[in-house]
Amino acid sequence: MLLAVSCGKEKSPRILVLYYSQNGGTKAVAEAIQSRLGADIEAIVPTIPYDGDFQATIERSRKELDGESPEIQPVAADIKSYDVIFLGYPIWFGTYATPVATVLKEVDLGGKKVVPFCTFGSGGLDSSVEDLKKNIPDAEVLPGYGVRAARIEAAPAEVERFLVAGGFIEGEGQEVEEFSETRDVTPEEASIFQTAVGDYPMMAGAMAEKVASRAIPGGMEYLFTAKTMPREGMPGPGPGPGMDRPMKVYVLAEDGKAPVFTQVVR
Repeated sequence: MLLAVSCGKEKSPRILVLYYSQNGGTKAVAEAIQSRLGADIEAIVPTIPYDGDFQATIERSRKELDGESPEIQPVAADIKSYDVIFLGYPIWFGTYATPVATVLKEVDLGGKKVVPFCTFGSGGLDSSVEDLKKNIPDAEVLPGYGVRAARIEAAPAEVERFLVAGGFIEGEGQEVEEFSETRDVTPEEASIFQTAVGDYPMMAGAMAEKVASRAIPGGMEYLFTAKTMPREGMPGPGPGPGMDRPMKVYVLAEDGKAPVFTQVVR
């Protein structure tokens, strides 16, 4: 059933895609959503742009997290006239980028359905959604979509499935079975895990300990429980050197393709 809004009678909701993108990845996802929905779209624009340099962005956003969020150009859209806001952002420090924090302070999203979508290096969808729920308690935050920047080419097809599953567009949803019971990792599964994470520096030293799996159209999906050692000098909170950090790692093994990890949940 398509999402509808009750205003005396059912009608199609008015939808705005509102997003911040630093390097173009989140913009690509936003445009895929906008194109499929025929929605309005607007970019969040910081008054002082981020220059795109990774280390400079890290240093600036760390200061903003500890102090004032950045100034942005006023949102032009009349938020009151929309029923659903697709809110997009890259993940910084495990949550939505700081320009989005400014939006949450300056724009009233109370009473709206908010659909998060994000891009990330390894993960952060779940934690950012939880932060949204805390910071906009008067809005209804719906399940979100996230994609690794390294897999951005997969976004259009995944967005299509996400919008069908959410009831925003018509289409046949693909039934996916539940994950199996968690079990010890076999040598073959350990190899799949290492292939999936081996070229990602932030996952260096990660080891899979447990796994659950399920069949999906065209392959298998694995949910590994893994541990890794924290690296000295990495920003953000976390255990000190020498302490294990458990994490969940989703791995997609499609027929005829090398396994890739799709998200890390810490």
